[in-house]
Amino acid sequence: MAEPQRARPKPTPETQHFWDGTKAGELRLQRCDACAHVYFPPRPFCPSCASRKVSVFKASGKGFLYSYVINHRPAAPGFTPPYAIAVVELAEGPRMMSNIIDCPQTPEALELDMKLEVAFQALDDKITLPVFRPAKG
Repeated sequence: MAEPQRARPKPTPETQHFWDGTKAGELRLQRCDACAHVYFPPRPFCPSCASRKVSVFKASGKGFLYSYVINHRPAAPGFTPPYAIAVVELAEGPRMMSNIIDCPQTPEALELDMKLEVAFQALDDKITLPVFRPAKG
């Protein structure tokens, strides 16, 4: 019997630029042209001032570990416990949920404020997820 697959995000017209970016190896964010607020998740208006004049830009892909929880239960298809469910604060300001890779999934290894960099994991030919790993250097 085949192993159950991880749930796939469903791109929408409002989020397609983000998924196109991850497939191209870029983390794309939005910036309000009216108030300069940078935000995530993608949406067609600024959550700070409600302006619809927004631009998409390539983010640095750098951030730090803001918070996390280590899941030990084998409940989610496509995940092998233990694995970290993390909140990463991006260098540009927004926070996003993701997973941490290339690092033991233990409290000793997952230090709050540790520097991270984005990596990309292709789930299939349509969806590539941004994940994070400890920054090199």
